[in-house]
Amino acid sequence: MIVALVIACEVAFWVLLAAGLAFRYVLRMPRTGLALLLCEPLLEAVLFAVTAIDLRGGAEPDWRHGLAAVYIGFTVGLGHSTIRWADARVAHRFAGGPPPVRPPRYGTARAVHEWRVAARWILASAVALALLQGAVWYVGDSGDTGSLRAWQQRMLWVIGVNVVVAASYTLFPKREPKRGAGGNSVDTGPGAGT
Repeated sequence: MIVALVIACEVAFWVLLAAGLAFRYVLRMPRTGLALLLCEPLLEAVLFAVTAIDLRGGAEPDWRHGLAAVYIGFTVGLGHSTIRWADARVAHRFAGGPPPVRPPRYGTARAVHEWRVAARWILASAVALALLQGAVWYVGDSGDTGSLRAWQQRMLWVIGVNVVVAASYTLFPKREPKRGAGGNSVDTGPGAGT
């Protein structure tokens, strides 16, 4: 039941997002669109409540309960940026908004961008870790919490990978290619012109 609810929440997230943006930009009903977008957190509240009730009802904690916690964490950490990403594209396409801003490609600006992306993933993982720890405490000594602990380890890996990726852009920034007289890139690296 928990997995089906996670899938239903994911589908509902995208349906609410599409409906909210359609009302906001296509049908020119911004208040209705905003109301639909503000319903997104209710999905996580329902999933959280059902998962807690399932555990309180004596269900053995397993990977499904961990998946629910991870889903909630990722929605908290990444949901707003996903909505903002979609909003910019729909506004551009249907409401004459400016073209979506592309992420920077080079140097410090790219490193800052990567740290912002990493921060969202770290927040998502931290929320999931907290929910998983809450579930471990909630279950207490009455059940096997090994599967919940396994999800916590996965979240630590997600944090680690994001820190490594962001740090790599900081330590080894990609440099913008030099421009030639005609505005074309000039390769001055080893083997250039051979």
